Amino acid sequence: MADEDIDDEPDEDGEDDDEAEAEGEADGDSEDDDEEGEGSDKGKGGGGKKKLFIIIGLVLFLIIGGAAAAYFTGLLDPLLGGDEGQSEEDAMLKNAVFYDMEELLVTLSAEGREATFLKIKISLELEKQEDVPKLESLLPRVIGNFQIYLRELRIEDLKGSAGMYRLREELLRRVTAAVAPIKVNDVLFREMLVQ
Repeated sequence: MADEDIDDEPDEDGEDDDEAEAEGEADGDSEDDDEEGEGSDKGKGGGGKKKLFIIIGLVLFLIIGGAAAAYFTGLLDPLLGGDEGQSEEDAMLKNAVFYDMEELLVTLSAEGREATFLKIKISLELEKQEDVPKLESLLPRVIGNFQIYLRELRIEDLKGSAGMYRLREELLRRVTAAVAPIKVNDVLFREMLVQ
């Protein structure tokens, strides 16, 4: 019987342990279910948060993109006071003074070919009418600088719009250096003939 008592004790303990484990599993299962339920809620909440961030980001991107497009197309100029800059430009254009220089006739650099002539008529855009007498007094210096530069040109240098642009920029640089205190805004070609 002692053997039976000993065997019974573990059985009782074993039964108690089995019952405790069963209760623990039942409780553990309910906790696991709660945790899984919470985890699935967190996953759904996290997915909802991700969607919210994506939507907010998309809305901000559209607002910023629309504002940038409106700014660069000039739709925001009335709100930002952009008309003032245009009125200043319009005033400058109205006050612009054009001085017509005399016709220049130069021989281009030929290098073994027949002589090639360049006939050019130039207008200078000045900022103020008061600058015209000052420019006229310095005109021999301007013409000298122009002729020195033009005589070194080749026909290839004048080809295409890029050649014309380089010629205009170089002449503007030279006239600006020659009449230093006077502001020359642009060099304009009235006529150009290469023969």
